[in-house]
Order: sequence, then structure tokens, then C-alpha cells
Amino acid sequence: MTNHFYRAFEDRYRGSREVIKQRLYKYVPFLQALRSHCPDASAIDLGCGRGEWLEVLGEQGLSARGVDLDQGMLAAARERGLEVSEQDALAALAGLPDQSVAVVSAFHLVEHIPFDTVRALVAEALRVLVPGGLLILETPNPENIVVGSSDFYTDPSHLRPIPPNLLAFVAEHAGYARHAVVRLQEDPNLHEGARIDLLTVLSGASPDYSIVAQKNADAGLLASFEQLFLAVYGVDTKSLALRYESQAAQQHAEIHHALAALSERISLDRASTAAEHQLVSQNLVDLGNAHAGLAATLAQTIARLDQLEAPHQLPDQQSLAARIERLEQHADSSQSLDLAARIDKLERHAAESQPSELAACLAELDRVRAQLQQTTSELEARLAQEKQLSAMHAQQITALLQSRSWRITAPLRLLGTLARQVRGNDGEGSTGLSATAKTLARRGVQAVMRRPRLKRVALALLAHMPSVRTRLRGLLHRQDALHHPVNAPPAEPLPIGEVAPRVARIYRELKQAQQARNDRCAS
Repeated sequence: MTNHFYRAFEDRYRGSREVIKQRLYKYVPFLQALRSHCPDASAIDLGCGRGEWLEVLGEQGLSARGVDLDQGMLAAARERGLEVSEQDALAALAGLPDQSVAVVSAFHLVEHIPFDTVRALVAEALRVLVPGGLLILETPNPENIVVGSSDFYTDPSHLRPIPPNLLAFVAEHAGYARHAVVRLQEDPNLHEGARIDLLTVLSGASPDYSIVAQKNADAGLLASFEQLFLAVYGVDTKSLALRYESQAAQQHAEIHHALAALSERISLDRASTAAEHQLVSQNLVDLGNAHAGLAATLAQTIARLDQLEAPHQLPDQQSLAARIERLEQHADSSQSLDLAARIDKLERHAAESQPSELAACLAELDRVRAQLQQTTSELEARLAQEKQLSAMHAQQITALLQSRSWRITAPLRLLGTLARQVRGNDGEGSTGLSATAKTLARRGVQAVMRRPRLKRVALALLAHMPSVRTRLRGLLHRQDALHHPVNAPPAEPLPIGEVAPRVARIYRELKQAQQARNDRCAS
């Protein structure tokens, strides 16, 4: 691909530069062991992509360069100042001399090329590697069932997954001295004995792996890599499945043990119940024997009384009745009360010894208790909801009363309230303001008239509303007539030009009537 699609695809689905670079530090022990024998080691990275591995090689002191065919990836690597070029991987290896590099690497490349090309690449890498040099081939791990069946095919450039055993055999067949399968990127918790479920068996194996193969060299150099090639890396599906089966078997054993303990307890409870039933039966037998003994005692007493009925031994009737009464009282006091108590106790014991009835009573009690608890919870929830609504309404009212709009409209609301309360009849059949409203209106007009600036504004507005101006002047004149005495000097005449003709006429008539009244009073 020659556009930036694959670079954007890698950013989305493979991970950021920081994440990928952190994963690559897994190979640092191999590089450190190699550097101890080859201080001036160099490396070539095939399909270098954005250059994360080139940065790691540089940090470990290796001279590294990369090749790739994607312009977007190469642009990302050049942004980091890395040495990269546009070149085919196999062609780049073919152009290198024998035993010229210490590391040949290809991360997530082999799944993009045909299998025969993979074999040719592995063979060419063996040629250009120095003795003891390393070949690193990383690719998605199809041992992970989700990766092998689904995630692998998210990348449209993937051809087919390569199992670890196959890629390892390719390196072995090509002539490498040894190899290690390094499984990567699994969940770290799987190494700590975490419980395995079925989903972990399907998707928990290491999602990536690599084949690290080493070219043959002298025994001393190879010995320094011994522990690295003997180590076990990552987690495969088989080990997860075995752990899952082991944990399942242990869980089944625990369940069987618990069931056996429960069965034993049930057996003990049954034996105890049988013993209790046997005890109840024995008590019932003892009760029957006690009844029989009491009946025998009464029979003997009656027989003795019959013997005493002989003439020479017969006492008087009162004495005989008294003895019978004493015998009955003695029988009642000595046996009956004790007998009744024993019967009641045995009956209670028998009732308590019925497991099925007891279980039913307990079940009914639990059901009623649960219903009561549910009802209580519902009432508490309803009460909490009501309190919350009440608090919300109080907050809304408080916010309204404190708002600027409420303060601004306060005069309008006051005038509206007064208008509704004092609306009445003006005496001519038409609806008008009552005395209270008129008084308020007069005071308002007088307050305006005392302020020259407001007076000018009010007169300018009233010039466009003759009827309102007439009404207000009438209110002022009526107020003056009420407060001035009869013999007071006449008020200064109003300019006739400032009132309506009808008002001027009424004013003149009122003035004439007032003058006539003053004349009559004077005569």
C-alpha cells in the first residue's frame, strides 16, 4: 500500500508507538547477550513500519536500518530521524554480503507474504547473519482461538496465520542451531494462578509469538544464550485448557464433598427425629399406664366404700359424703393436675417433632416477614421521594422570589392585585375604580407633578391619550374640591388649551356653579 491507510490502520488496531515499543523490550535480554560478544553489531529490520524496533535497537547500541514498502509507514519513521528506505524485504537481504549483520528481524511481516517467500527469507537471513547472530520473526498467534479465527482477518493484507510449530520447523530446516518460541502480550494475571473460565481458554493465550533463531557459533558464545533459549515464554491454549480442567475437577470435588457432608447431616437429623418420635411414643405409653393406675385406684376405693356399706360398719350419710369428697379431691389434686400437665407437654413435644409442619410454619413466617420488609422499603422509598420533591419545590420557590424578574415585576403585580380588589362602580352605571384606587392614582399623579422632569415626560405621553389625561385631571380637581373649604379662594384656572373641549365645558359649568354657591352663602 502506498497511501497512509495502513499507517492509520496500525494506529487504530495495533496500538500507539509507546505501547508497541514497550512490548518490544521483551527482546532486550537477547540483544544484551549479543552485544557482549559483538560490540559493533548491526541490524536490519524488514517491514520496519513506524520504526519502534529501530529505536529499541539504537538504545541498545546497535547500528540499525529498516526497509518497508508503505510510504505512510516510512514517513512516520523518518519523522523520528530513523534510517529507512523503500525496498522489498527479500531484495534487501539479497543485496547484503555474507555474515554482515548480527540481527535480522521482521515484526508482523511473514503473515503478509506467501509461504515460499517466508522460507526464502529465512534462508537469506541465515546467509547474512554473523556466527551467533539472531533471526527474530514475530507474527499473530493462532493458538489463541479468537485471534486465529477472527482477529487475524481484521487486517485485509493478512494471507493466512502461521502456527508456531510450522515457523519453528522452517528455521530448524534452514539450518539454524537452535530456536525459541517466545509467546507475547498475554494477561499478566494468568501467571499468578488466576481462576480460568471458558472465555479465558478461548481468548487468553498469548495473542502474538515470535521465533528467535540463532545461527551456529562457537560453544562459548552459544553458552551465554543458554538460559534465554531454555526459558518458557507466555501462555498457550493447551496449558490454559489443562488448568481449566484441573480447576473444574477441584471444584467438582469440593461440591461432592459438600453434598456428602449435607447427606450425612440429613441422616443425623433423620436419626434424631426418629429418636424423638420414639421418646414421644414411650411417653404416651407411660401416660396410658398412669391412666390405668388411676382407674385401678378409683376402683379399689369404690370397692372399699361398698364394703363399708354393711350395717355394722356403715357411717352416717354426712360422714360418707365427706369421705367421698375428700377422696375425689385427693385424686384430683394428686394426679389430675400432674396428668394434664404431662399430656399438654407431650402434645407440644409431638407437635414440635413434626418436621414437615415445622418447615411449613417457618416458610410461611419467612414469606410474611419478606412481604413486611418489602412494604416497609416501598414506604420508605415513597417518603424519600416526597421529601425530595418538597425540597425541590422549596428551592424553585426560593429561586423565583430571589430572581431579578420577580423584583422587577413587583409593582405590576401590586397594581394588578389592587385593581382586582378595588374594582367597583363609579355611580353612572359603568365600571371604574373605587375610592381606594382613585386615591392611589391621585397620589401617583401628584408625585409625578411635583417632579418637573417626570412631569414633562408624563405630559408628553398623555398628549397621545386624551381620555386618560381627562380622567386624571378630573381626579385631581375632585380631590381639590374635597380638601379646599367653601370660602377658599378659587384655584388658579387651568389653561383651556391643555384639556379636551368636553372637559373645558364641564370645568366652566362647575366653576359657574361653585361661584353661584359662594354668592348664596355670602348673602
